[in-house]
Amino acid sequence: MTTRRAFLGQSAVAAGVTFLPFVASADGHAANTFETPAGPLTVHPISHASFVMETPNGTIYVDPVGDRSLYGRFRQPDLILITHEHGDHYNEETLLSINGEVTTIFTNPAVFERLPNRIKRFAAPMENGDTNFFNAVGVRAVPAYNTTEGRLNYHPQGRDNGYILYFNGFTVYISGDTEDIPEMRALTDIDLAFVCMNLPWTMDAEAAASAVNEFAPTYCYPYHYRGRDNGTQDPQEFADMLNATQAKFGPWYG
Repeated sequence: MTTRRAFLGQSAVAAGVTFLPFVASADGHAANTFETPAGPLTVHPISHASFVMETPNGTIYVDPVGDRSLYGRFRQPDLILITHEHGDHYNEETLLSINGEVTTIFTNPAVFERLPNRIKRFAAPMENGDTNFFNAVGVRAVPAYNTTEGRLNYHPQGRDNGYILYFNGFTVYISGDTEDIPEMRALTDIDLAFVCMNLPWTMDAEAAASAVNEFAPTYCYPYHYRGRDNGTQDPQEFADMLNATQAKFGPWYG
């Protein structure tokens, strides 16, 4: 796994500057701002798997679905990341309604093939392991898949993406839909993580916390935690199982 340091160039870390993350609340419970060497990075939870990040390198939408009004208070996206084609992660109507004239889209190959031609020309498919760049941000597509018998068809290995974003001295991991796979546990140098947990499609809170404790990000949002029947996971229970990582919460479900 390529670590943050390989993407930094003339970053604070490469220059020998020690980075001590600081986080403050913005908009009350609805958003958190993380101070990074390049400037503030603010996370706005939208719903379930969708969120917006306002960063020094532009506004980034992750798996945007739902009505256009959910995104009305934000700038049009400079970059959109899509993990896979399930309806709670990819919606063509939403993309067409929020897309700017030259919005860049990074997505897994399966979604790329579905994109309308109007926006497909600004998109790039990324397979697991691929790296791309946007406004000096390194973006790596990482595996996201199921490992438990009976769930393998939900997210087969090699089809879907998680993402790692390498800002200048600050690294963000987005799990997409996955279980606690070896590739997640092997991550290093993650400052902020978004980790899913719901059944039957991904994993439970205990498995998610076990993986997070192994790769030890500084901060972690539990997200995508409503499941089917008894598959909804408790984000506070997840937080209580963490060791060194600080949990951050968002109003994903209103």
